[in-house]
Amino acid sequence: MTATMTDTWWDSAVIYQVYPRSFADGNGDGIGDLTGLMERLPYIASLGVDAIWMTPFQPSPQVDQGYDVSDYCGVDPLFGSMEEFDQLLQSAHLLGLRVLLDVVPNHCSSAHPLFRQALAAGPGSPERDMFHFAPGSHDGLPPNNWQSVFGGGAWSRASPESVDDKDWYLHLFSSAQPDWNWRNPAVGDYFESVLRFWFDKGVDGLRIDVAHALFKAPGLPDAPSVTAVVDGLRSNPLVSDQEDVHEVYRRWRRLAQEYTPHRLLVGEVNLDPARAARYTRADEMHQAFPYAFIGLGWDADAWAGVGSELEDARQTHGAPPTWALENHDLVRSATRYGGGATGSERARAALLTILGLPGAAYIYQGQELGLPEVHVPVAERVDPMWSRGGVCRDGARIPLPWTQESHRSHGFSQGQLPDSPWLPVPEGWGNYAIERQHHDPDSSLQLLRRAVELRRHLTGRGIFGKHDDVSWTVQAGGLLLCQRQENICIAMAMGTGRVRLPAGEVLISARPLQAAGWLEPGNSAWIVQN
Repeated sequence: MTATMTDTWWDSAVIYQVYPRSFADGNGDGIGDLTGLMERLPYIASLGVDAIWMTPFQPSPQVDQGYDVSDYCGVDPLFGSMEEFDQLLQSAHLLGLRVLLDVVPNHCSSAHPLFRQALAAGPGSPERDMFHFAPGSHDGLPPNNWQSVFGGGAWSRASPESVDDKDWYLHLFSSAQPDWNWRNPAVGDYFESVLRFWFDKGVDGLRIDVAHALFKAPGLPDAPSVTAVVDGLRSNPLVSDQEDVHEVYRRWRRLAQEYTPHRLLVGEVNLDPARAARYTRADEMHQAFPYAFIGLGWDADAWAGVGSELEDARQTHGAPPTWALENHDLVRSATRYGGGATGSERARAALLTILGLPGAAYIYQGQELGLPEVHVPVAERVDPMWSRGGVCRDGARIPLPWTQESHRSHGFSQGQLPDSPWLPVPEGWGNYAIERQHHDPDSSLQLLRRAVELRRHLTGRGIFGKHDDVSWTVQAGGLLLCQRQENICIAMAMGTGRVRLPAGEVLISARPLQAAGWLEPGNSAWIVQN
């Protein structure tokens, strides 16, 4: 750990999300792993980012690609060993990269030892009180009408073969992911031990999965309707944003502050800005992902509206926003913004825009390459959300293209075995390859590197303040402006024609300006105003 790693490094950090399955395959089995990631850490460091966030690699039956955890304090042999993780952590720190891990406290795997003990112990047992078990109705229906994020009912029979065991168990996601009962203090104690395990190893922080949904309404009453909760649990307030959840993060914040340097807590809080901001009060988490922003389309008014809401929330609760456009659950921005060349240009402009905003920015692997969403043939889809709810997230999880040539799936696999990747790589994938973009000064990859370097330079000089007040406006022609302080402006042309830029010096633009003082559609720029 370097001496420059201060307690508040995250205030203006750029953090790179790694989806280990699809980042780099070190042993040639077609699945990304810790060895592959460790070998490619110098590439991540070359981007100039401050940290990596790794999605789950802990032991799991892999029903939901690791978000069904069976051992929170281990490494799945699919990805490697704990020794390899320790080496990776050390290598990352030597490169100046901090490491964040995913923790999944809402649910675990049905293969978790504590859940298996609960099934074996039977109705009314202390073991079952670690989860949400409840008897069904007299006519054999589930305890209530709650729906799963993945589609269908949120309850499954505990022992379908048993006449005497009438219990059902709750799972807001797949039936292989039972929800923990956070009203039982033993659950909180258990997760404190999980956090301490990773913090003691030197992990720099945690991203907290489904952070707003730990507590369910007392008594587990029926919801007003049986609408599925695929919008992030917001359609059923009985299963999310219960007031009790905030004490969990106050406890975790105190724990994170026991360490030197302090550990970072980042929440996946899929709520409106005013509600999500409450999770980042001074004694709770440090950051929460801005989900009202992250899924926006190419709409200047929507960007300005949500940006203003996030600024109002920051003014109320103090924590600067975190900015993101992509993650492993979302359609790639190049596709979401229209697809083809237009979508690629817009995604590039949007990436430069969020890097110019105050607060932390999160970049999903491949976003720096401008990767589009991939259509995965139905027969090759593995996402459980597809089989249960008709939504497929596999298209944003295709293995990264490292080389132009297709051998070993464009350099994704480094071993000697001839296995194909766990998800199919499409034709033409090499056109986006890191190898190709590294040698192209006008590529998306090189734009990201220049922008991150400039961002760090401007922050170091105090031109980009870590906690700048911002104002969002939309001017004629669809010109989106985010004003930082009095003389720093981030501009993005979201209309159909070119627009006049505010007067000042253009520090960087997503594409070269075709005429001084004008911004072409699908372009963005950082401006120092006179």
